[in-house]
This record gives sequence, structure tokens and C-alpha cells, in this order.
Amino acid sequence: MKDSFFRSMTWLHTWVGLLVCWILLVVFFAGSMSYFRHEISLWTKPELHSGTFQHYQANELGKQLASGQTFLNEQTHNARDWRIYLPTERRPYLSYGWQNQPQAGQRRGEFHELIVKPNSEEMISEVRESKGGNFFYRLHFDLHYIPAQFARWIVGFCTMFMLVALISGIVIHKRIFKDFFSFRPNKGSRSWLDAHNVSSVMALPYHLMITYTGLITLMFMYMPWAVVTNYDGDNRTFRAELNPSRVQTKPSGQDAKLISVASLLPQVKRYWGDTPIKRVVISAPHDSNSRISFYRNNGQLVTDKRTQMVFSGVTGELISMSPVEESATHATYDTLMSLHTARFAGYFLRGVFFICGLMGCAMIATGALLWAVKIRQKQQKQISKGKTASFGLRLVEGLNLTFIAGLPLATSVFFYANRMLPLELQGRAQWEADCFFITLGLVGLLACFNRSLSSWRLVLSLGGLGLVFLPLLNALTSPSNIIDNIVSGQWTLVGFDLLSCFLGLSLLLTVKKLNTSNKPKSAAINKNTATGSQRQHVAGENPLTAKVKEAAQ
Repeated sequence: MKDSFFRSMTWLHTWVGLLVCWILLVVFFAGSMSYFRHEISLWTKPELHSGTFQHYQANELGKQLASGQTFLNEQTHNARDWRIYLPTERRPYLSYGWQNQPQAGQRRGEFHELIVKPNSEEMISEVRESKGGNFFYRLHFDLHYIPAQFARWIVGFCTMFMLVALISGIVIHKRIFKDFFSFRPNKGSRSWLDAHNVSSVMALPYHLMITYTGLITLMFMYMPWAVVTNYDGDNRTFRAELNPSRVQTKPSGQDAKLISVASLLPQVKRYWGDTPIKRVVISAPHDSNSRISFYRNNGQLVTDKRTQMVFSGVTGELISMSPVEESATHATYDTLMSLHTARFAGYFLRGVFFICGLMGCAMIATGALLWAVKIRQKQQKQISKGKTASFGLRLVEGLNLTFIAGLPLATSVFFYANRMLPLELQGRAQWEADCFFITLGLVGLLACFNRSLSSWRLVLSLGGLGLVFLPLLNALTSPSNIIDNIVSGQWTLVGFDLLSCFLGLSLLLTVKKLNTSNKPKSAAINKNTATGSQRQHVAGENPLTAKVKEAAQ
């Protein structure tokens, strides 16, 4: 402990933030991208950019379900389930999908999906393999290349550190409201501290909410003692009671005729009215234990649960449906989950969450940069004498360059890989992710040898140019460009292009600022020198005489 409570909290805030800040930066960045994961997935599939978008049509629902059931019945054999995805705002197309039976050693079978063109039964089957927005979604809590459960423990550990850093930061922030309006540029570590304070305070409610709810999402893994005590460690039974509608019925192995899915619509409408349906899943088709599940499109309801109705696939009898009322505990948990995922949010609110997420990235990045700047100032004397900086300082500066400057560049490379990798490449989706991490690795390799401003300018410039030219890449590799998308009202694709340009220009402006950061100081020195020389020249004095007089005064 330090000699005072304030100094102890300052020490705690510094080190709990620094030790895990780079993993947190990846988590915050990928989580912010996840707010638009469906839009990103749509952009990464240019085959769908023309002639596929459609709106939900309640009067065409029966026809679409009947056509989907007929198609799946004719084209699939021994499938584990059939799925009919209806158009939504974020997934604006009709598609039919099915999952094969899992092979030996597999948990799930291979999934296939075909997109249906509007007002026809023509299918679009040639869609490139891509991880799309799901890459960033899984990255922010499963990381990559390591077992998912181990990764979630790492993320949970870092999230706990984040929560401690936030609380200790509030405690040591004596002038939290004054600092909200304070930013002093070109002041060295003072400027980085101001940037850290502003990015922290402006989105502080979001930072607290997203960190706490992030722990809530995996609370049963981090704190399993209630399940162990009450269910003897049987996690499957616990989850079956928690979400009874998600329990899958095992096939009986006896063949039975499947009823018409469209014939169940009157029963669905009796309970849900005109609320749109998101998808229909037929489990174990042509089996006596087959089930037909309708999932409601909850739209902007603040909930993360799946509202569904389950019917018998043989008799059409209603077996179960999501309860309208639930316990206060479950409602609280569901609300916290929905706040974290923001699935209820419209485009405007999702954009606000995205900006707050970027502020979280800025908060973490400026904190790491502030530590490096302060330590370098303390070691400046020994560095000026020819000694090397400490290993800790070099490590932090290298990691800062790798993750702060490298993440935007790696993201742009991910999108370029999506369009430039051969369509027939085996494991193409995984190669997109590999390109992302290869880019980070190359930036890290650069950081091992050069961590100066020139390296920052290079990496940020490449990332900025890559993002700025994404609309051009889309125009060259897609059947539509930004002008076509504006005319046809495909605002999802327009928004992607505009946002990438905005972020790219922001990086290029940062590079420009780095290029000019030393000029004002040099100009001021030259100006003072010139003024002194001019004053001496006008007085007609020898410079040495002038200095003596000045010292005497």
C-alpha cells in the first residue's frame, strides 16, 4: 500500500489498466464492430448486393412458407432440421437453410443456405464463403486460435480488471466535471491525460454498463456454484429449466407425415397478432417427434430472449410457447443481456453505442500511451547518455504500436481479403481471419525494430488509405456501387461505405497531426531566436555585450 488512500487508488488504477489493456482494446474494438455484424456480413457477400433485397410481406407469408417447405422437402435428404429465414430490417432477404446430421466427433452438422430472389423461386447458391461480421462478434469474447472456454476465462479476467480500473478511476478523479471540458493540445503527457479523461468521462455510463453486463453474459461460467449445489453440476438440466423452449426433442426414428407449415399461421396470429415472424425451424422433419418452431421478430423490444411457439410437426398441436410474464430475476437478467448485445436498438441507437465503444478504445489507448510517455520522460536523461530504454518501456511501446495502430490496418486487410482471395480457395473464410492476424503480426514485427513516429505514421497511413478506398473496392468487385445503392435505397451498404471513409479520413488526419506536431515548437524557437538577433542588431550591440548587460540587469 502507498502512504495514502488516493495514491493507493492511483497505483491500482494504473496497473490494473495497463496489464490487460491490449486484450481489452481488442475486445472493445471487436465488440464495437459487432453492433453492425449483420451489415458487415451483408457487405462481405457482394453476390447479394443486387436483385435480392426485399421487405417482410405479411400477405405473402403463407406462400413463402409453402414454397420453402416444398423446396426443402425436394432438395434435402435426412437433414437434421430445415430453416426458413424471413426478411428483416438487418437481414433483408428470404432464404432457405438446412443442417445435415453431424458426423462422428462433430457437435453440429454442416449448414447450408440458399437465398431466394424476390417474386420468384430462383435461388442464389453461389455466395462466397466468409466469416463476415461474425468474425468480430466471436473475436470479442472467444478471441481466436484458442479453445473457446479458455478464451472466455481470459476475457472475463480482463473484464474484472476493467471494472476495477473504472471504479478506481472514478475515485481518483477529483475534477471529473472540470476535466470533461478540458483538453490542452501539444502539451506532452498533459495532452494524453486530458484525452484519457475526456474519452473516459464522456461515455462513462456506457463503459460501466458494457463492462458489468459483459460479466453477466457469462456469469454461470464464472460463478457456477449455484448450479453445482442445486443441480449436482448438471448444467444441461439447469439450462433446460432456465429456457425450456430451447430444449430439443430427440427423433424417435419412426417416419411420419409432416403437416403444412403454412396451415399453422392462424394459430400463430391468434397469439401474436400481426407481429412479424423472424424465422421458422422444422426439427427432425418426417419424424414422429418432429417440431415446428415459429420465432417472433422482437424488433425494438428490450429483450434478448427468443420468443417462440412450438408445434407438433405431425398433429399441429401447440406444445409450448414463451411465457408472457416471467420472474423479476429472469427479467432483470434478460434486460442486462439485451443492454450488452443491443439487439433491440435501431440504427441511430446502435450508432450511439458504436461511438461509445470507440471512446472506450480511445480511453484504453490513451491510458497506455500516457504511461509510455511518462516513463520515457523519466528515462530521458539516461537515454540521452546513450543508454537504452528499459525493457518494460520498449515492450509497452511495441504493443501500443501493434494494437492501437495495427487494428484499423488489420481490419481493412480483412475486408480486402474478402474481395481478393480466390472464391474456390479451401477454407476461404478462415483465411480472411488469418489475414487479419498476419497483419497484426507484421506490425508487431515492425515494432520490434522501430517504434518511432515514422512507424506510427506508416501504419496509420496504410490503415487510413485502406479504409478510405473500401467503397472503390466494393464498386470494382460488386454489381453495385455507392451511387447505385443510394438510388436503390440500399442504405445498409451506403452506410458501410460512408462509415469506412469517415474512419479512414480520421486516421489520415491523425497522421497529418503527427506530421505537424513538432512544427509549432520549432517555429516558436526560430521566431524567438530571430527576434533576439533583430533586437541586438537594432541596438548595434555585440551579442556578447548584450548578454552581459542582460545578466547584470
